[in-house]
Amino acid sequence: MPERKVTKVLLFLKNMVYESTSPMEILRFAKYFRKKGIDVVVVLWGPMGVILAKKGKQGTPPYDERVRECMEMGVKFKCCELASAMIGFEKDELIEGVEMIHSFEVADLMLEYCEEGQLVINL
Repeated sequence: MPERKVTKVLLFLKNMVYESTSPMEILRFAKYFRKKGIDVVVVLWGPMGVILAKKGKQGTPPYDERVRECMEMGVKFKCCELASAMIGFEKDELIEGVEMIHSFEVADLMLEYCEEGQLVINL
């Protein structure tokens, strides 16, 4: 059996609560895997997860800055359109560089990464 190597990581964030560690863990994982030369895609989905993509958030930690740092490293961020619409969050409110995608595209990414035997992490 040939050895499989992880070359891509798909990180899902469904919970964006300032008291939760999930957003920072996702961003730390993204940076860690990217530094190892692995392609990283972060999918923000669910009505709470998409909040990470909204520009102009206040508070600590400075999430907008952390997202931009990840993007500068080559991490791609995708935001679920359906979840965004549920909370009245529009495409023009996205942090620059975050891509809005349809829910079926989220499902397609899940299938693609699983079929290829790549790493998928959901927080």
